Formats: sequence, structure tokens, C-alpha cells
Amino acid sequence: MTKSVSAVVVTYNRLELLKEVIESIKSQTVPVSHLIVVDNASNHDTKDYLESLGNSIDYLRLEENLGGAGGFNHGIRYFMEETKDDFVWVMDDDTVTHPDTLEQLLSYADDQPNFSFLASDVRWIDGHRSKMNLPSAVEKQPGDGEVPEDQVEPLELKNASFVSLMIKREIIEKIGLPITDFFIWGDDIEYTERAARVAPGYFVPASKVTHKMASNVGSSLMDDGPNRTPRYFYSYRNRYYYVNQREFLPRLKGMVKLHLELWQMRFAKTERKDEKLAVLKKGLKAGRSFRPDVEFAKNNKDI
Repeated sequence: MTKSVSAVVVTYNRLELLKEVIESIKSQTVPVSHLIVVDNASNHDTKDYLESLGNSIDYLRLEENLGGAGGFNHGIRYFMEETKDDFVWVMDDDTVTHPDTLEQLLSYADDQPNFSFLASDVRWIDGHRSKMNLPSAVEKQPGDGEVPEDQVEPLELKNASFVSLMIKREIIEKIGLPITDFFIWGDDIEYTERAARVAPGYFVPASKVTHKMASNVGSSLMDDGPNRTPRYFYSYRNRYYYVNQREFLPRLKGMVKLHLELWQMRFAKTERKDEKLAVLKKGLKAGRSFRPDVEFAKNNKDI
């Protein structure tokens, strides 16, 4: 049976990249039924462009920037309440899809129907895996433990990013929506771990996208520049929350790692150490009392 798919793209002031992303989605070998673009209150050039596309997209403009977390919350809610599609396929506005990205996800969905989410193989512009989107497999991998770049067989995942992720409608009905209060960082990890408690999620290496970040680096408070340092408050607050949702041993391991990073920062030789340490401590402290609401959407397919 043919399954229908809504694509959700969340954007904020990256018009030229957004244009490329939209064109790549429109060029899929298997077309999407709905292309939902969530605009986090971008400048008017983005607004004007998206309005010019008319009925070829479902344009959802937010009144304020709610971060990636709020954007995906609204986009997935729209999918649930305004469409009857079977799957939602989510991505950022710098995720350029390959012509068969969706076809490969749907092919695996046919082969393995018992899943909560399917994640594409996310590559940087040079073809190497994107360091911001490294897959985390359930079974430890040989060598350094990371999934090999030449992996060709699907793997069950612990979690995944919102960079080319396909989720079942019935899973969303059970687990709710991404948490808007996360704002940025960790909303995708928390959400896919929530989904994986219901049914397994899988890495689908045949499905590839190009993540057009400015550089292929992971996130590190120790090494990041001054303009990005304040953002790490959300990283540590949100990590504290989602680590606490895990079972005992993974929770213990996650908490030890968080507090180890605190002690590493205390003794590190890094620029602006006092500023970075203050952000880290503030995030961990906020995480102890962070109890965000999990929202649920009506399932339009049941109406």
C-alpha cells in the first residue's frame, strides 16, 4: 500500500539555503503530499518568498522565534491536525535532500513496518558524515564505537536528529509533540528517545542528505566562540532533563558525564573560562527543576 508523507521544514532567516531545500524536496522521486514550511518569524524577504509559492506549500508563519523545538512542535502538530498523511518527514532549512532520500526511507518502511522513526545518513558538503548528526546505535559498534562511514546495513538507534527524520503518525499520537520549551538543542534527542520507548527507530544508510552547515564541527562549549556561548545554557538544561527520563543505568551514565564535563571545565585551560563555567552551571541548575509540558495533537485521521 502506498503511504503518504508530509515534509516539515523549519526555517529562520536562511533564505538562499531554504530555496535549495524546497527545490530538493520538490524533486523527490516519490513526491510528498504536503510540504509544510514553518517560519520562525524570519525577515520579510523569507516571508515574501514563501507567500509567492502559493498553494505549492503549506506556509505556517509563527509570530515569534520559538527556536527549532517550537518550530517542529508546530509543524508536526499541523501534520497531525491538518493532513491525513501516514508519515511526517522533518528537517532543518539547511538540509538538502537527494532525489531518492524519501524513496529509500519508504522502501525500508515497507521492509520493516515495526518502527517509530527512520533516520537518514546525514553528510556534510565534502561527503563525510556530519559531526552534528552522528547516529547513536543501540548495539556498540567495532573500533571506536561510532557507526562506520561506510555502513550499508540499517541499524537500530538510541536516538537521532531532526535532520531528515521520518516518523509514524500513530507514534506521534501516542507520545505527543516535541517540547517547545527546549527552544534549541536536545529536542530531537529527547523526542526520538521518547519514540524509541514505544517502537524501535532505525538508521537507513541508503537514504542520504547533505547538511550544509558552515563547517563540519560538533558542538563544544570548550571550543565554541563567544557569540554561541550563551546558547549552551539550553544544551545543559535540556540534557539534564532528557537524561533523567532514561532507565537507571543509562541515566546514571548520562548524569556522570554531565557532571564530569563540569569538572573538566573547572580545570580547563580555555578562553573565557569563567563565562563558560557560569553558563554550564546555570544550565545544570535549571535542569534540576525543568519540568516542561508534553503537548498532544488531535489525530485528523480519526476524524
